[in-house]
Amino acid sequence: MEYNHMEIERKWMVSGFPEESGITLPLLKVEKMEQGYLSVEPTVRIRKEDNVTEGHCAYILCFKKGLGLSRQELEFPIETDKFESLKEMIGAPLIPKVRKSYQLQNGLVLEVSRVDDGTPTAFSYAEIEYPSEEVANAYDPRTDHLERYLTDDVTGLPGQSMGAYWIQTRLPHGEEGGGK
Repeated sequence: MEYNHMEIERKWMVSGFPEESGITLPLLKVEKMEQGYLSVEPTVRIRKEDNVTEGHCAYILCFKKGLGLSRQELEFPIETDKFESLKEMIGAPLIPKVRKSYQLQNGLVLEVSRVDDGTPTAFSYAEIEYPSEEVANAYDPRTDHLERYLTDDVTGLPGQSMGAYWIQTRLPHGEEGGGK
C-alpha cells in the first residue's frame, strides 16, 4: 500500500503513555518499531513496523519534505532484503520505539511513542494527524480530557523532529546523512 499525501500533524512532548498518567483511552494498536535515516532534509527514512496487536510486520521506505504542521509524505512498503540492505548502508544503530495508538472522542487518533527506552536519551512524544490545517489549529486537548497530558506542544520547533534526534544520538559530531 502506497501513501502519497500531505501530512498535517501536531506533536507534544509527554511523560509517557496515557495510562501511566492515569488517563484511560481505547487502545487501537501497539507497534514495535526500528527506524533509521539516509537523510533528514529532505527526510529519507526506513522503518520496521511490527504490529503487535495484529501480528504482522511491515518494512517501509518514507520520504518527507517540509517542516512544521504540514509536510508532503510519500511512503511505500519494501521487501525485507531491501530494508536490510538500506539498514547496512546507514551504518548506525536504528532507533527503537514503541508506539501505541488510541481512539479519541472526535474520531482522531492519538499516537504516543516511547523512544530509546532504557537509555539516558529516552523520551516520549504524542502526535495527532488531522484532515486539515484548520482542524489541527482548532484542536483543543480539553476536547478529549487531555489538557494535563498534552501541554508541551513542540509542533514545528527546531530540534524536535525524529530526524534531529537521529543526528544528535546516532551520527558522529551531529553530521547529517547516515552512510558510512
